[in-house]
Amino acid sequence: MEIRLDGRRALVTGANSGIGAAIAEALGAAGARVAINYLAGDEAAEAVAGRVRAAGGEALTVKADVGSLDEVEEMFGKLDRAWGGIDVLVNNAGIDGARAEAWASDPAAWRKVIDVDLIGAYACARQALARMVPAGHGVVLTVTSVHEVIAWSGYSAYTAAKAGAGMMTRTLAQEAAPHGVRVLALAPGAIKTDINRSVWSDPEALRDLLEKIPLNRLGEPEDVARMAVVLVSDVASYVTGTTVFVDGAMTDYPDFAHGG
Repeated sequence: MEIRLDGRRALVTGANSGIGAAIAEALGAAGARVAINYLAGDEAAEAVAGRVRAAGGEALTVKADVGSLDEVEEMFGKLDRAWGGIDVLVNNAGIDGARAEAWASDPAAWRKVIDVDLIGAYACARQALARMVPAGHGVVLTVTSVHEVIAWSGYSAYTAAKAGAGMMTRTLAQEAAPHGVRVLALAPGAIKTDINRSVWSDPEALRDLLEKIPLNRLGEPEDVARMAVVLVSDVASYVTGTTVFVDGAMTDYPDFAHGG
């Protein structure tokens, strides 16, 4: 089955690298028009846009901090002027912050993670839904994490934000479903990107990580991107209000394979 998104207007936040870039390119390859949001790295964003165009798609870049309500509003205004609206939002922008136990953490740094990962996802979803609901169609897909459900010591802001985004997804789906709009979350596990190069490039750290993944391999950004294309397409037209995990069964707690 070939999945096509011809003519769909899509925005991917945090799309100048890693998972976001892979999703943007996959959407473009399926025929969508793709807006590539980024905060820093103009050249990287333009490179992603160039790859979308080289594959026959249409792309534009939009610089904005998703943690700023004003900048998010301005970004959606640009899409209105360029394309007359939006059909697909992929909330991908996120940070994990510096590792620190809660009692030793910097409240401002903790708040920054929430501002980007949760408030940013809300701000973009709010703007997208304000356009999709009157139109009677559209999809909001938020990239969360296995840390929706798996605790991660030292990263309480990140886990709180991702768990919050998961429940926000379910609630927004409940609100939007009567209007023909779907809202979902996509939760990656350990994905091989530059941001975690220090782990997968270190043999000992990699060995420890693979013990947590029943499929015994890291995911690739394309593993997540392919699922994103499926979920925002009509193939998944009866799927909403849930999180789809792309994690090699990390959330299956592999240690319990050897007994409780």
